Amino acid sequence: MAEALPSIAGARAWSVAALLLAVSDTLAARFGACTVQGELSGFTRAASGHCYFTLKDADGAAASVRCAMFRRAALLLDFSPRDGQQVELRGRVAVYEPRGEMQFVVESMRALGAGSLYEQFLRLKAKLEAEGLFDASRQCALPAFARSVGIVTSLAGAALHDMLITLARRAPQVQVIVYPSLVQGSEAPAALQAALQAAAQRGEVDVLIVARGGGSIEDLWAFNDERVVRAVAAMPMPVISGVGHETDVTLCDFAADVRAATPTAAAELVAPERQALLEVLAQTARQLQRSVSRHLDMQAQRLDRLALQLTRPGQAVSRAQQHLQALAHRRERAWSRVREAQATACARQRERLRRAVTSRLHGERSRLAALGGRLGALDPTRVLARGYAFVLDAQQRPVVSVHAVQAGQPLALQWHDGQVEVHVDGPMTRPGGEPRGPA
Repeated sequence: MAEALPSIAGARAWSVAALLLAVSDTLAARFGACTVQGELSGFTRAASGHCYFTLKDADGAAASVRCAMFRRAALLLDFSPRDGQQVELRGRVAVYEPRGEMQFVVESMRALGAGSLYEQFLRLKAKLEAEGLFDASRQCALPAFARSVGIVTSLAGAALHDMLITLARRAPQVQVIVYPSLVQGSEAPAALQAALQAAAQRGEVDVLIVARGGGSIEDLWAFNDERVVRAVAAMPMPVISGVGHETDVTLCDFAADVRAATPTAAAELVAPERQALLEVLAQTARQLQRSVSRHLDMQAQRLDRLALQLTRPGQAVSRAQQHLQALAHRRERAWSRVREAQATACARQRERLRRAVTSRLHGERSRLAALGGRLGALDPTRVLARGYAFVLDAQQRPVVSVHAVQAGQPLALQWHDGQVEVHVDGPMTRPGGEPRGPA
């Protein structure tokens, strides 16, 4: 045990080192080897192989202790510790003298299960995932060249400073609008939700970054709040989640359109480097200049050829006249051939028409003669000339049947050369000699 030093008043006083050494010895004597259970938080593994983390009370009490697990003990681990995991530690209580902090030096670690916060994280993730809130089909592509970028984060955090420096360096032309909000604590979820709603209602940015620096699962818990996650998923513009470090995962990462490893990486995603864009523009300008130069050269050569053709305009006029004369001669020959063909066709048509008319006339004459002969054969006068006569009644109508004749009826007999009137005096007979009395 270190000795106490004399004080000004005569009483003995402890030096800081002596006091810490005494406390360390007392703790070692009282808690030489003990076992403790709790929930891991802020677990990190240094390049040296040593592990540092905080062990929280598993029952939710506001109690925690800093822990150190040196490389020799860490090599014996049969699992990969993660934040939120419940573990059982065996070791000893000691004092870290450079900072005067009590710490638990871990000799062995055994996994017990997930902690309460991590269990809440998994339950909420499964619920929102079942609703389709994390579907890839809902994600929007980032604009290639954003004109304005919104940032939802704390004004006092280092993340905002890093993002502003990155944006100013890479794309000073981009307008940056900050929607300040708490990012840690019990009031952070409501503040984050209000900031997101304000950005959505104002609609003044092309893309929105939700960001904060790294921390334990408790520090980042506001970004696992259901209200905040739903607000991120409902944003009308693309959202980048840049919460924590590369190993930190929150539910906002799943609801956002793009997840960035860090806030600085999120700023790099929305702002392509200005110098690289200028180089692309310069290269494009050079290509355009070469293309224009080639086109101008080609047109200059074409102009030179045309100028050579115009040195003797008389020759061009003479060639044009000769061409016109040749066309006129070809036209005359064509018209002559057309007229000759038309005259020949007309002559053939006239001859065909003459033959057709002659044939038709001859046929009609023959038909007329035949009809005349048939008509003459039917002439009653020619029949009468052969000794026949026909009977007419008083109205000069032919009497064609003996049944139409009555006794005393006047009749007329017509011969080819005249007519004689007669009266019916005697009885009439039917065909076969049977007499018939008056009707």
